[in-house]
Amino acid sequence: MLFGAGGHAKVVADIVERAGGRVAAVLDDDARRHGRMLMGYPVGGGSEAVPGLCASGAKFLVALGDNRTRLAVATRLAGAGASFGTAIHPAAVIGREVVVGEGSVVMAGTVVNPATRIGRHVIVNTGASIDHDCDIGDGVHVAPGCRVCGGVTVGAGTLLGVASAVLPGRRVGAGAVVGAGAVVTEDVPDGAVVAGSPARPLRGNVHGD
Repeated sequence: MLFGAGGHAKVVADIVERAGGRVAAVLDDDARRHGRMLMGYPVGGGSEAVPGLCASGAKFLVALGDNRTRLAVATRLAGAGASFGTAIHPAAVIGREVVVGEGSVVMAGTVVNPATRIGRHVIVNTGASIDHDCDIGDGVHVAPGCRVCGGVTVGAGTLLGVASAVLPGRRVGAGAVVGAGAVVTEDVPDGAVVAGSPARPLRGNVHGD
C-alpha cells in the first residue's frame, strides 16, 4: 500500500511492480487527489482508511519525497497499526551484508556496496551510489546521482542533493542539507545547509525547526 499520490509515488509504484509485487491501495491526505488514478490505481482516501487496511496484513510504503513529512506520516501510520515493507528496483546493485530498513526505497541504477546500513524510510534515488561501511540514518534522501564514499555516516532526516558527493569517512549531521553538486570534504554539523565545492555553510542558513 502506498501513502502518497504525487510524482514520487509513481516511481515507487513502478518499483513495486517491477520487483514482482502489486499495489493494493493508494492513499493520500490531500482530498483533491481522491478518486484520481495513479499509475492505474485509484486514490482511495486518506489516513482515516489506514486502520481498516492494516487488518489485511499488507505492507505500507510512505511515498512522500519530503523527509520530515515522510517520517512524520510513517510515525502516525505505525501508531495506527501499519507495518512497512521495502521497495528495491531489480536494476539496483545491493552488496553483501547490506541492511535496508523498513519503509525504504532503492531506485533504478543505484549501487549500495557491502556492509552498509540504510535506515528506515530512506530514499536512495535514481543512479545514486553508496559505498562500503556507510551508515545512513532514518528518513534520509540520497538524491539522484549522489556519490557517498566509503565509511560515511549520514544523520537522520538529511538531504544529500542531486549529484553531490561525500568524501570517505566524513559525517553529515542530522537534519542537514547538502546542495546539488556540492562536494563534502569536511564533517557537516547537524542542521547545517552547505553548498559548493568544497562544501561551505550558507551564511545565515540553518535547516532547523
